[in-house]
Amino acid sequence: MQAQNGSCEIYPSLTYLTCLLEILLDWLGMDNLEDYLSYLDYLMWVFTPLIIVFILPFIIVLFLYLSILFLHVYKRKNELKEAYSNSIWDGARKTLATLWDGHATIWHGYEIHGLEKVPENGPALIVYYHGALPVDYYYFVAKVILLKGRTCHSVGDHFLFKIPGFKPLLEVFSVIHGPQEECVKALQDGHLLAISPGGVREALFSDETYILMWGNRTGFAQVAIDAQVVSLVNISTYL
Repeated sequence: MQAQNGSCEIYPSLTYLTCLLEILLDWLGMDNLEDYLSYLDYLMWVFTPLIIVFILPFIIVLFLYLSILFLHVYKRKNELKEAYSNSIWDGARKTLATLWDGHATIWHGYEIHGLEKVPENGPALIVYYHGALPVDYYYFVAKVILLKGRTCHSVGDHFLFKIPGFKPLLEVFSVIHGPQEECVKALQDGHLLAISPGGVREALFSDETYILMWGNRTGFAQVAIDAQVVSLVNISTYL
């Protein structure tokens, strides 16, 4: 069946669709379906780098929401245990830490040098560089949970607490938004506390040269002084 003058006569539905497809192929300047598929293959070759660039952030966000979903399921399963134990979330934290640690190893070959500097007990202040997506810090928290058996309290930006569905994840992994008094209390209670002075500004405007963009954000030093913490941990992570 051929298309004449860009239009189709009235035929049964299957023939009519075939005619429309032929018109489309003629409009694209293609004589047969093989040329059309070759054109699609060319487009895939052109856009594959863009697909790869955007797929990792999508996977990370998906992984975060899967973590939240797991916490909801875990909480429902252990409602009775919650009445008898104050550590209901320990199993959830270690399970999620195992998942994130596996992702770090398989996807990035993630390594930490200097983890032995993180104390087995007692307070310590951890200052880290905030990348565009601080996934290396997520991996660090997972390592600390698995290898040190400790939960690292983290100072997060206010917008995190406004993202729908994130509340359980922030609570279970002890994410706080400050202020200094709350940070001091966390250290005085003997917890690990992680702060990124550059915050979102550093994440958005720094580059691959890792230029620190702290500005006047030196409150973390005052927190260490007020809490009388002498452990300031310096570690290196590799993705």
